[in-house]
Amino acid sequence: QVQLVESGGGLVQAGGSLRLSCAASKRTFSVAWFRQTPGKGREFVARITWGIGTTHYAESVKGRFAISKDDAQNTVYLQMNSLKPEDTAVYYCATSVGITTPFDIRNYDYWGQGTQVTVSS
Repeated sequence: QVQLVESGGGLVQAGGSLRLSCAASKRTFSVAWFRQTPGKGREFVARITWGIGTTHYAESVKGRFAISKDDAQNTVYLQMNSLKPEDTAVYYCATSVGITTPFDIRNYDYWGQGTQVTVSS
Protein backbone atom coordinates (compact mmCIF):
# COMPACT_ATOMS: atom_id res chain seq x y z
CA GLN A 1 0.00 0.00 0.00
CA VAL A 2 1.10 3.52 -0.81
CA GLN A 3 -0.60 6.58 0.62
CA LEU A 4 -0.54 9.82 -1.36
CA VAL A 5 -1.57 13.21 -0.01
CA GLU A 6 -1.94 16.20 -2.33
CA SER A 7 -1.88 19.83 -1.28
CA GLY A 8 -1.46 23.27 -2.79
CA GLY A 9 -4.60 23.76 -4.83
CA GLY A 10 -6.61 26.95 -4.77
CA LEU A 11 -7.99 29.88 -6.72
CA VAL A 12 -5.71 31.93 -8.96
CA GLN A 13 -6.16 34.45 -11.75
CA ALA A 14 -5.25 33.60 -15.32
CA GLY A 15 -1.53 34.05 -15.87
CA GLY A 16 -0.76 33.21 -12.26
CA SER A 17 1.08 30.30 -10.69
CA LEU A 18 0.45 27.52 -8.18
CA ARG A 19 2.58 24.68 -6.86
CA LEU A 20 1.00 21.36 -6.01
CA SER A 21 2.62 18.84 -3.68
CA CYS A 22 2.17 15.07 -3.48
CA ALA A 23 3.60 13.42 -0.37
CA ALA A 24 4.06 9.66 -0.74
CA SER A 25 4.37 7.13 2.09
CA LYS A 26 7.10 5.38 0.08
CA ARG A 27 8.81 5.55 -3.30
CA THR A 28 7.88 3.09 -6.04
CA PHE A 29 8.62 3.57 -9.76
CA SER A 30 6.95 6.83 -10.71
CA VAL A 31 4.48 9.51 -9.70
CA ALA A 32 2.16 11.25 -12.12
CA TRP A 33 -0.33 14.07 -12.02
CA PHE A 34 -3.71 13.72 -13.68
CA ARG A 35 -6.60 16.17 -13.77
CA GLN A 36 -10.34 15.82 -14.11
CA THR A 37 -13.20 18.17 -14.91
CA PRO A 38 -16.88 17.37 -14.36
CA GLY A 39 -18.23 14.89 -16.88
CA LYS A 40 -14.82 13.96 -18.26
CA GLY A 41 -12.28 11.26 -17.57
CA ARG A 42 -8.96 11.86 -15.89
CA GLU A 43 -6.38 13.43 -18.19
CA PHE A 44 -2.62 12.83 -17.94
CA VAL A 45 -0.64 15.95 -17.06
CA ALA A 46 2.93 14.96 -16.15
CA ARG A 47 5.01 12.15 -14.71
CA ILE A 48 8.40 11.76 -13.06
CA THR A 49 10.30 8.58 -12.16
CA TRP A 50 11.75 8.27 -8.67
CA GLY A 51 15.09 6.96 -9.88
CA ILE A 52 16.79 9.18 -12.43
CA GLY A 53 13.88 11.61 -12.61
CA THR A 54 12.76 11.07 -16.19
CA THR A 55 9.85 13.39 -16.98
CA HIS A 56 6.96 13.34 -19.42
CA TYR A 57 4.35 16.04 -20.08
CA ALA A 58 1.06 16.38 -21.87
CA GLU A 59 1.32 18.66 -24.88
CA SER A 60 -1.19 21.05 -23.36
CA VAL A 61 1.10 21.88 -20.41
CA LYS A 62 4.58 21.70 -21.96
CA GLY A 63 6.53 24.87 -21.31
CA ARG A 64 4.14 25.99 -18.55
CA PHE A 65 4.22 23.18 -15.96
CA ALA A 66 7.24 21.54 -14.38
CA ILE A 67 7.28 18.33 -12.35
CA SER A 68 10.05 17.73 -9.82
CA LYS A 69 10.81 15.54 -6.80
CA ASP A 70 12.45 15.64 -3.40
CA ASP A 71 13.73 12.16 -2.61
CA ALA A 72 14.48 12.99 1.00
CA GLN A 73 10.88 14.08 1.58
CA ASN A 74 9.25 11.47 -0.71
CA THR A 75 7.43 14.38 -2.29
CA VAL A 76 6.65 15.26 -5.90
CA TYR A 77 5.80 18.79 -6.97
CA LEU A 78 3.93 20.26 -9.90
CA GLN A 79 4.85 23.88 -10.56
CA MET A 80 2.13 25.42 -12.71
CA ASN A 81 2.86 28.73 -14.41
CA SER A 82 0.96 30.85 -16.93
CA LEU A 83 -2.25 29.23 -15.79
CA LYS A 84 -5.29 29.36 -18.05
CA PRO A 85 -9.00 28.96 -17.23
CA GLU A 86 -8.92 25.63 -19.08
CA ASP A 87 -6.46 24.34 -16.46
CA THR A 88 -9.30 24.41 -13.94
CA ALA A 89 -9.80 20.87 -12.62
CA VAL A 90 -9.33 18.55 -9.70
CA TYR A 91 -5.70 17.46 -9.77
CA TYR A 92 -4.77 13.98 -8.59
CA CYS A 93 -1.40 12.40 -8.03
CA ALA A 94 -0.95 8.71 -8.67
CA THR A 95 1.86 6.21 -8.37
CA SER A 96 2.82 3.19 -10.43
CA VAL A 97 4.49 0.30 -8.65
CA GLY A 98 5.86 -1.43 -11.74
CA ILE A 99 7.90 -0.08 -14.64
CA THR A 100 5.25 1.37 -16.94
CA THR A 101 4.68 3.83 -19.73
CA PRO A 102 3.55 7.24 -18.52
CA PHE A 103 0.31 8.14 -20.27
CA ASP A 104 -2.09 5.26 -19.60
CA ILE A 105 -4.22 5.75 -16.50
CA ARG A 106 -4.45 1.97 -16.09
CA ASN A 107 -0.75 1.84 -15.20
CA TYR A 108 -1.29 3.62 -11.89
CA ASP A 109 -1.99 1.65 -8.74
CA TYR A 110 -2.60 4.19 -5.98
CA TRP A 111 -4.25 7.60 -6.02
CA GLY A 112 -4.50 10.61 -3.79
CA GLN A 113 -7.74 12.32 -2.83
CA GLY A 114 -7.34 15.21 -5.27
CA THR A 115 -6.96 18.96 -4.89
CA GLN A 116 -9.05 21.62 -6.64
CA VAL A 117 -7.36 24.16 -8.91
CA THR A 118 -9.53 27.00 -10.16
CA VAL A 119 -8.23 29.59 -12.64
CA SER A 120 -10.38 32.67 -13.08
CA SER A 121 -10.37 34.72 -16.29
